[in-house]
Amino acid sequence: MQHRVRAVLLTPSDTVLLIKRIRPGIDPYWVIVGGKVEPTDASPEDALLREVREEVAGEARIVSLLHTIESDDERQDFYLAAIEEWSFADRSGPEFSQEGRGEYLLEEIPVTTEALDAVNLLPQEIATVLRAAVARGDLSAAR
Repeated sequence: MQHRVRAVLLTPSDTVLLIKRIRPGIDPYWVIVGGKVEPTDASPEDALLREVREEVAGEARIVSLLHTIESDDERQDFYLAAIEEWSFADRSGPEFSQEGRGEYLLEEIPVTTEALDAVNLLPQEIATVLRAAVARGDLSAAR
């Protein structure tokens, strides 16, 4: 089973960092920072911190596990995390240099249900979970 980790990165500006994906022939969509847990990672949390360093050149502080999506062949753990500084220009993830992967744009989205409704955040299940967490005030408590 493939194990992935994702960081819902909350900023001091009351935004969440999302990656906008632009690929030929597909409507733009947004994803949460993260990726595969590698055999060399000591734990899923270590993998998450590595992915944040690779994808946004920042250091995150993990707050808590927010949600897990599991299927027959994949498990995705979504963590709430806080981040103070990042430099998307200094990202180093291997996916950024692969031909044909399309564009990756880092966007700060306000932590509101309206702002989340305005983007096509995938997977849809985590978009629903985030909207509910925002409505309950859970994300502001995590910062």
